[in-house]
Amino acid sequence: MMRAPLLFRAHDPGGRYNAAFGFAAIALAIFVFYIDTYTDIEGAIAIFYVVSMLLAAQAMTRVGLLLAAIGCAFLTVLSYVMTHVSYAIAHGADVDLQSTIRLFGALAALIVTTMLLLKTETARLGLLSTNSALKKSEARYRSIFDCTRVALWERDYSKLYNYLSIIRIRGVTNIGAYAGSNPRFLDDCLGLIRVVAANEAASELLGSRSSAINVLRAAVHTERQTLIDMLQAIMDGKRIFEGNVRLRTDSGEEKLVLISINLPEDPAAFNRVVVSMVDNTQREMALKARVEAQAELTKAAKAATVGAMSASLAHELNQPLGANVVNAQTLLRWLDRKPPDLSAARRSAERMVRDSQRASEIIHNARSLLAPSTNKLEIVDIDELIEETIGLMEHELQRSRTEARFAHGAKLPPVSTVKIELQQVLINLITNAIQAMEEAGSRERIVTILSELEDCDHVSIVVRDTGPGIDPDAKDKLFSPFFTTKAKGMGMGLSICRSTLEARGGMLDGTNHPEGGAIFQIRLPMKPEMEHA
Repeated sequence: MMRAPLLFRAHDPGGRYNAAFGFAAIALAIFVFYIDTYTDIEGAIAIFYVVSMLLAAQAMTRVGLLLAAIGCAFLTVLSYVMTHVSYAIAHGADVDLQSTIRLFGALAALIVTTMLLLKTETARLGLLSTNSALKKSEARYRSIFDCTRVALWERDYSKLYNYLSIIRIRGVTNIGAYAGSNPRFLDDCLGLIRVVAANEAASELLGSRSSAINVLRAAVHTERQTLIDMLQAIMDGKRIFEGNVRLRTDSGEEKLVLISINLPEDPAAFNRVVVSMVDNTQREMALKARVEAQAELTKAAKAATVGAMSASLAHELNQPLGANVVNAQTLLRWLDRKPPDLSAARRSAERMVRDSQRASEIIHNARSLLAPSTNKLEIVDIDELIEETIGLMEHELQRSRTEARFAHGAKLPPVSTVKIELQQVLINLITNAIQAMEEAGSRERIVTILSELEDCDHVSIVVRDTGPGIDPDAKDKLFSPFFTTKAKGMGMGLSICRSTLEARGGMLDGTNHPEGGAIFQIRLPMKPEMEHA
């Protein structure tokens, strides 16, 4: 006998509620069977087995979903046989055509729904795995941070960074001169720093009752130049700052310590800056420990980066999965009509299959970024690809009230490329354009896509928006990994897009249009190179 945990996700949080969903699905299936078989109600009653499957999806494993689908299909066929086939045999008549069509419609709906639910379950398991990896990465980082014998702090420098950016825009370049003419400047800067966390070694160094910021504030008058140098390093965009400072702990002990700050390249990362302090009286011993700690922190950061890329993959999958949810809801509405609009329902089901295939291709393509590529070149019609991509983005375009315009000249010859790679690049560029226009609050939101034959060896695809354009200060870093102007962005999209195109001998560049907005150009060779190792 099959055990319940094999059918129900009993080990999930709130597992008892999952079991309730499962039993509710079974009860609903039995009820639908009764109504369909033993009452005189006409119509596609069997369609409601889809609702039973949706309930089952909240509770059951892949095995449970398969068994539930088989059970619902069996009940559908059994009801058909008991009500229509038996009647036809008893009266010597032909089986009603409409009832047969309803039977096949119900079975088709069950098959499509089951396939989509199985894909969703696979995606759910992937997200659970990703979340678990992120938690393990964070736990490992926290363990290294807490257990190392080097005094470490995590400090929030974001407000300080923004403040220094503002005064730099005002024309201030020399922190020392500015601090000399503004006596409160250094104290104000210290007030913008917030301690996020400190390990045990940090408490031992300064004393259990000492605040790192208060100790530094007390040291300003004697170590003023060190603080000025640190602020200058932040303003100048340096990656590392080191300086000696004399501190007095809560026990009255005076210590000369070496402060080391790892300044991030990404402005968004200034909310978590790692700061270390080393007692110079044991410099040689402590230096070795600090190097080892930094190596471990680097490993932890790499693990976190892998987790971040997994989160980015989950974000990419959100679009087709979200589209599937919308199409599934639309499908149910068409089926709930009296009579059901099977043609419209079929179109929704076809869109669901298309988006599910899209999600599968995204996963396959993401895996290819981490392993030697096995993607095969195929002959692609550029214009058809662009139109298909706009169709895939239909829901997002409607949500953001954005108009997509496709302008093309003469018919382009087919190009040999990897379709899913090029399509993902286009989706990323269109998504970035939508987000830029939304964040800027643009009244007119238009994304224009132009395809043309650049020369006898290359084709060009141009994506233009009506947003604020590219910040001149950010243009040089636009395609750098982990650089982003978005509050919640990871800065991997454009970097991966360029790398993907360059691996095929293409290119990606971005600039501002003279009439406003950003413009990105994809340049593809007619005979692309094989993917580089």
